[in-house]
Parts: sequence; structure tokens; C-alpha cells
Amino acid sequence: MIDLAAYAGLFLSALVAATILPMQSEAALTGLLLAGHQPVWILVFVAGAGNVLGSAINWLLGRGLERFRHRCWFPASPAALDRAQRWYRRYGKWSLLLSWAPVIGDPITVIAGVLREPFPVFLLLVTIAKFGRYLVLTLIVLNAF
Repeated sequence: MIDLAAYAGLFLSALVAATILPMQSEAALTGLLLAGHQPVWILVFVAGAGNVLGSAINWLLGRGLERFRHRCWFPASPAALDRAQRWYRRYGKWSLLLSWAPVIGDPITVIAGVLREPFPVFLLLVTIAKFGRYLVLTLIVLNAF
């Protein structure tokens, strides 16, 4: 039962961390890795899956976001949204490999939805980025380098 709670907490932490809500999942993964009670590969898989799902939520939000662009409560100015779209058009789908990065990663996944990046391409690139980040973090924490 404790393992299930640990996995659920890690999954939710990683999911929320990948959405536009402010949260970090690295501390949860690090703590579980250092505790050593669960298999490492399961922890990396759970964190990665949660983080990819959170990014998919951002992509879905982006798909419907632009229709609200001219509302007073819209979270980005028209200039900021245009700038983000120009940036994504310049660097394209490959910028999704930066979806793991703090501050810029979540907005990239939203803009990918706004600009209708095909979901299979989105999912592949984001999965590589997210799992790559957790794998590197795991190797650092366990001194495997």
C-alpha cells in the first residue's frame, strides 16, 4: 500500500509539474530514489508518464486557447502570444525537445497545441525530453555517472 501511495504521489507531482501550474517533481523523485524502497526503473517510468500526460494536457489547452485570445482575462497579451507563435514557427517541432526545461518548457507545449502540432509528433518528442530529464536526474542522484 505504501508503494502505491508513493507511485501515486510521484505521478501526480510529475503531472502537475508539467502543466501550467507551478510545481516541481524532481524533489519527489529524488526522495524516493534515495529512500531506495521502490525499483528505480518504475520510479522513472511513473515520473515520466505523469510528466508526459501533464504536457499533453497543455497541448489540449493550447488547441482551444486561441479562441479566447481577445478576452480581458486572457493570461497573455496579444503581443506575447504572437511572439511565442513566431518563436515556435522559427524553431518548429524540435523545440519540443526543450519541454523538460524550467520556465520555457510548459509554454512550448501550450504553443504546440495552439499551432496544431500533430499529436503523434508532439507525443514522441515530449516523451524523449521528459524521460530523458528523469533518467539524467536519476543517474546524478544515484552517482551513476
